[in-house]
Amino acid sequence: MRCSLPGKVYFAGGMSLYNFGVQDAIIGLDIGTTNAKAAIFNLAGVELASSEAFYGLSAPQPGWAEQNPADVWHAVTRVLRAAIQAAGESLHTIALAVASQSGSLVPADRDGVPIYPSITWMDGRTESLVQEWMAEDFQSRVRAISGWNIHPGLPLATIAWLRRNNPALHAAVGRWLCMNDYIVHQLTGQFITNPSNAGVTQLMDAASATWSAELCEMAGAHPAQFSAIQPSGTSIGLVVSEVCRETGLSPDTLVINGGHDQSCTAMALGVLEPGQVLLASGTSWVVTGVVGGAIVSDIPAELDLNFHVVPNRWTISQSLGGLGASLEWLVRECWQETGDRDNRFAAMDTELASTSPGCSGLIFAPVAGGHAAPAGMQRGGFVNLQLGHTRAHMARAVLEGAAYELRLALERMQTDAMRIDSLWMVGGATRSTYWPAIVADITGYPLRVTQSSQLPAVGAAILAGAGAGVYATVNEAQQRIRQPEQSYLPDRSNRRCYNNHYAEYCRMVHLLA
Repeated sequence: MRCSLPGKVYFAGGMSLYNFGVQDAIIGLDIGTTNAKAAIFNLAGVELASSEAFYGLSAPQPGWAEQNPADVWHAVTRVLRAAIQAAGESLHTIALAVASQSGSLVPADRDGVPIYPSITWMDGRTESLVQEWMAEDFQSRVRAISGWNIHPGLPLATIAWLRRNNPALHAAVGRWLCMNDYIVHQLTGQFITNPSNAGVTQLMDAASATWSAELCEMAGAHPAQFSAIQPSGTSIGLVVSEVCRETGLSPDTLVINGGHDQSCTAMALGVLEPGQVLLASGTSWVVTGVVGGAIVSDIPAELDLNFHVVPNRWTISQSLGGLGASLEWLVRECWQETGDRDNRFAAMDTELASTSPGCSGLIFAPVAGGHAAPAGMQRGGFVNLQLGHTRAHMARAVLEGAAYELRLALERMQTDAMRIDSLWMVGGATRSTYWPAIVADITGYPLRVTQSSQLPAVGAAILAGAGAGVYATVNEAQQRIRQPEQSYLPDRSNRRCYNNHYAEYCRMVHLLA
């Protein structure tokens, strides 16, 4: 296959006709909450190199979660430099795109220089303010405009909190940046964002993909203080020369507008069409489905509506809370004698072989999120616990409880506006021998699983390649940079067992709520 950019002709193997001997490449950057990754691919979709660097969070007060934006940027330059060096001296970088954490706010001056730490999406300082808004029924208006339910930690509430509690800082802010915008500005000098990142601020009008004057006024901001919103996959501009010198990027490297890391993960897996659903199963679980329209009134009240990174597609999602955290807690408390974290999980996985579906009636309701309060449910635990139950039964009950919570969410998601045809699962839970099969059996959907840890970066690289014209479409790029996968089909006999236990689970969590 032949692809072209101005002045060059590219072949699928990654060699430029006019730069023979130089390997052309695209880069995906993943800016997570605590780490940055860079992954480099040639034009045939082969990963040439990757690098990862970590940065921390600070908690100056209980419940706060802040971050130094400079630490994030330094990590970005480190991973770019390390990955480019590992890929070899003959590398020519055509384009890069950014997949970013969303909801973290960087208060900056007019020039984009941070004047306060980034207040991350994990920050809880706005809890009481959000409760006030809920009592005054602001929820319905915010959701009608933005497609989102009000969440603590996201910029709508955070900016309003700063106006009330730190008026001097609030008055000094020239620009309210998301982490995506901050990194893009560092790379290009431009203040540009994309709809999927802008949506998470809860300040964007979902119907027009523009900043909402009404929601900005509610927060205490002005639309002009936010970055311009341009579609994902469009060209922003060249990387500035100083960054090229610092990292080894080619001087003509284009920055292509990226997106929210969850949507970029969906891009990497080809979750682009209505009916496809993605489950991210780490410490917290988030379920995201693709829809073909953005009519807020058609979306169930528990779900948030956002833009996908592909045109004419939107996502509906729900946080299920810390379902993975429940298992972390159990393993930490019950397998202490087996050594470090990896050994504890391995020992638990081995012992699960002695259990069977339904755990002899044992049921677990998550204690760190779930049906009633995804942001931090404090009531839960085991029901029907007997002396004959072992710690392995308790572990399996935790796995099953998480899958029951997922089934509840999927049932809410499957409406006239959203059907469910396929289900993907990514994240830490996919490394379990048993959890993916339990998810398939309890939900009843065939499950596709990948254990790749590079998915947001892969999705960003796909956007970079398509946006730079290396590939004709994002679908072609996605086919080039495919990820390994494994499939799980629901077991009919297990499904019958789980249907009975699911009904009991629903009765139990209703009482807890």
